[in-house]
Amino acid sequence: METIAKLWPLWAALGLMNIVTFAVYAYDKHIARQNRGKRRVPERTLILLAFFGGFLGAALGMVLCRHKTKHAKFLILVPLAVILWVGGLGALIAHLLGAF
Repeated sequence: METIAKLWPLWAALGLMNIVTFAVYAYDKHIARQNRGKRRVPERTLILLAFFGGFLGAALGMVLCRHKTKHAKFLILVPLAVILWVGGLGALIAHLLGAF
């Protein structure tokens, strides 16, 4: 377990990335509701945030803010990012624990 604890910079970076991603999703939803001509966050940026480590923040932003839930690419790509990150982190932890 101490081997996993040594990865605290990774866990901290992922935590921060997920907080930032959720905030960006919430901000974009807020701007969408106001509809006052402010620039929205590009969809590509929202998806890239999920793949760059903000996978849980993106998923929570979609569910809790009800944002981008009717767009097929978000319904496919955000869960894909979650699956890839969870699988990758699971494989990393298994490797560090000596499972393979």
